[in-house]
Amino acid sequence: MLTLTFTVADLARTRLAISPLWEVVASVRLLRSPRPHPFHRAWTTAARQKLGGVDLELLFDLIDPEVWYVADFLTPTPNSPLPDLDTDLGALRRVPPEQVRADLDVLAYARRTPFGSLAEARMPRRLRKPRPGELPSAAVAELYADPVAGTVVLAEQVEQYWERAIAPYWGRIRALLDGDLLYRGRRLGQAGPAGLFEDLATGVTWRDGVLSIRHRRFQGARQLSGEGLLLTPSAFVWPSVYSSTIPPWQPTLTYPARGVATLWTASTQKAPDGLAAVLGRSRATLLTHLDAPRSTTDLAARTDLTPGGVSQHLTALRQAGLVTSHRAGRLVLYSRTSAAEGLLTAAG
Repeated sequence: MLTLTFTVADLARTRLAISPLWEVVASVRLLRSPRPHPFHRAWTTAARQKLGGVDLELLFDLIDPEVWYVADFLTPTPNSPLPDLDTDLGALRRVPPEQVRADLDVLAYARRTPFGSLAEARMPRRLRKPRPGELPSAAVAELYADPVAGTVVLAEQVEQYWERAIAPYWGRIRALLDGDLLYRGRRLGQAGPAGLFEDLATGVTWRDGVLSIRHRRFQGARQLSGEGLLLTPSAFVWPSVYSSTIPPWQPTLTYPARGVATLWTASTQKAPDGLAAVLGRSRATLLTHLDAPRSTTDLAARTDLTPGGVSQHLTALRQAGLVTSHRAGRLVLYSRTSAAEGLLTAAG
């Protein structure tokens, strides 16, 4: 069990953010698991096919599902609630070399210590330099020897992995994560910290200013002391949670995004017949599927329309005041307007 004790200042500094790099780390951990959860089977099968022959040695060697620690420099704290991959990779490239080595020292310690703890009696204040063979591979040892050059290689591998395994699905993943941020924001406004934390994930409980997180192979206690807590929803950590609480990084809790059970399932949404008679079946169907912000690629996959056809219909809907768009990094997400909501409600 890990416990995090909050002060008033910590509650004021607790925030929510999406982290593309956390999605990379969590999804690689899932792919490397000897028994990935069946819920993600469709994605893992497709991702492995698309990654065949791609050199991802350093990235994959750093993320071992059998080790309780993932090097924290892989997921530098996002400064924006909605960063894109380029922003995250820029932060990764700027991690100081001494911090990369310090995190790899912890990784070597975690590999030789099957159960981790933040208790001072269990985790030394000063960790020694890894001995030969204590790091996962020669590629990770090269990163330790030259962190500046190594993080450049690592960022390149992350980009290659992203383009093949995440980018084709990022529209639906991003919509899921955005929806969770909106829900958590409402819960915080309605019920305060208790509302924010009470249904975060199985094994996470809030009581009297203390957040308790059940872990299988990690325990400890942290007084946050004004640091606050960063909450990052993820599409790939379900049904567990990840916590990152080892200094000097800001404490972070990565939890399953709300509604993740629908992520890979085929949609059964059907446009109301009356609305289809007025707008046309394709445009009415697109409006029906815009119950969350979605990209052109995601809408095409959900509706069996071509991306070009989706784009043409969205342009017409936007000109009619029924759809708006906003850019999120490289991605353009489309949403229904209040006028579209009114039409759908009237059509039943």
